[in-house]
Amino acid sequence: MPPRNTRPMQKPGNAGATIKRIFSYMYGFKVLFVFVVIGVIISAFAGIAGNYLLKPLIDNIEESFKTGHWDKPAFIGILGAMAGIYALGALSSFMYQRLMMKISTTTLMRIRNDLFTKMEALPIRFFDKHTHGELMSLYTNDTDTLREMLSNSIAQVISSAVTIVGVFTAMLIYSWQLTILVVVMLFVIIRVISFIGSRSGKGFIAQQKALGRANGYIEEMIDGQKVVKVFCHEEISCAEFDALNEELCQAATRANTFANILMPIMNNLSYLHYAMTAIVGGIMTVKGIGGMTVGTVVSYLQFTRSFSQPITQVSQQLNSVLTALAGAERIFAVIDEEPEADEGYVTLVNAHITEDGQITESEERTGRWAWRHPHQADGSVTYTEVRGNVELDDVYFGYEPNKTVLNGISLYAKPGQKIAFVGSTGAGKTTITNLINRFYDVPDGKIRYDGININKIRKSDLRRSQSIVLQDTHLFTGTVMDNIRYGKLDATDEEVYAAAKLANADSFIVHLENGYDTMLTADGANLSQGQRQLLAIARAAIADPPVLILDEATSSIDTRTEALIEKGMDSLMEGRTVFVIAHRLSTVRNSQAIMVLEHGKIIERGDHSELIAQKGKYYQLYTGMFELS
Repeated sequence: MPPRNTRPMQKPGNAGATIKRIFSYMYGFKVLFVFVVIGVIISAFAGIAGNYLLKPLIDNIEESFKTGHWDKPAFIGILGAMAGIYALGALSSFMYQRLMMKISTTTLMRIRNDLFTKMEALPIRFFDKHTHGELMSLYTNDTDTLREMLSNSIAQVISSAVTIVGVFTAMLIYSWQLTILVVVMLFVIIRVISFIGSRSGKGFIAQQKALGRANGYIEEMIDGQKVVKVFCHEEISCAEFDALNEELCQAATRANTFANILMPIMNNLSYLHYAMTAIVGGIMTVKGIGGMTVGTVVSYLQFTRSFSQPITQVSQQLNSVLTALAGAERIFAVIDEEPEADEGYVTLVNAHITEDGQITESEERTGRWAWRHPHQADGSVTYTEVRGNVELDDVYFGYEPNKTVLNGISLYAKPGQKIAFVGSTGAGKTTITNLINRFYDVPDGKIRYDGININKIRKSDLRRSQSIVLQDTHLFTGTVMDNIRYGKLDATDEEVYAAAKLANADSFIVHLENGYDTMLTADGANLSQGQRQLLAIARAAIADPPVLILDEATSSIDTRTEALIEKGMDSLMEGRTVFVIAHRLSTVRNSQAIMVLEHGKIIERGDHSELIAQKGKYYQLYTGMFELS
């Protein structure tokens, strides 16, 4: 299985625009950010001032040796000033780091909120094209690199810039001759940083890509661990992970090799600079050139250390910034994705319906629903009772532009009818139900719901009028009652119990450790597949929809339980439109209409008796002459 997350390695395409966008999430923090900058400047200048005071301190001691008289008050005053300056610097460092942490965590919270909100608004097609692991890496790897940049790199870069400017100015004041040596070393340092930094930046971006691929594969393997063990694919899975892990290892090695050699090289260059400064400064002191004193040399030597260190820090932070910006661009790319298009203007409302059919809108729940249809032509509003009449008229559809799945499907379903779809895998059964609830829109043909083109109905309202029970059930972390109530969040406990009994789930729920208050985790791993499907059916039942879609809803339930559920479902189906997809043909015998699909077309239609009498494909499938696959 090749890795699925195979985006090409890229640097941030527009770093300036990305930085500007990140800062746009810091709204409301302008005052705090000003205090951060002030704190950084004070902290940086405290270090510079402390080194600056080394000159008069050393000169004071040197003077005492020369004259035999020690100016003790001046010495103590300088020490006190240094202590006060360093204390102020430490306090400023604590302040700006604490403020920056608040700004960065809140900014990331806002970005994550926008990312999650956009993902909830994206169409199903988007998730068809991206793996779960790839999307999860946005919330983990990419946001983590962004957190590192916001909490550390920004303040560090500002501090380093202030320190470099301040130290260079102080060095120039002390000795312009020694500053020439600094400029020469600065040129060498910049060339080294440029050479190593460019290679290190590429390596870190490649590392993030490889990490995303590895995480995506791990997520898939954990999710499908039972399948792996059933087919004894442990060795193959390990081999595939080894390949991904090796790729990650090589990318991390390349990235960190350049990043880790930068500091030793810079340290050695700074030591060389330190030694050269000491030699030249000592000669100037002995010769009396430029008024050089021992205190000046000592202070200048400290400045050389303070000058090279922030340059090294900036070069190291550059890798973090590039990686974070690349991650931020991936996050913003998802945030900028086109949301699920919805031009619907017909909405679902609570309604009072009189015996003569007059419909009025109600703000209170009445148990009856109507479509509110505003007409743009004359500004009038009409109401249509929600009954569940579904009509497909010559519908064509394909997931890919040049490959159709449905070819001219036409059918009509009335309230109270149970419509069954049977046929081989890939015939288009599930696709029809995906179109009815507008997971995908129809490019050709029409689907009408209570006589209204579903493209005119707002998607959220259309889906509220339907319930779907899928073959692959999904249960959320929470109690059994919470999972059933997911179909109707304001349902009472009594309604939950009634829905569970209707789905025949009550009999096993009451025998759980804590009954309806039993906690479910890991998608209900402590329940059987059949029990999970019973909860999914109860969740659909509590929604009380006019249209019910059962996509292999009873495939994991034994025949006896299925018979009991069908009895309970009869009352649920009364007055509703029900679409059933089933491979087990015994479950569709009582359907009012059975549609046999093949290659995206309805080749036979009728009830069970009619289709058996025709002795066509359905007859062959039912009698076992052909198997559904």
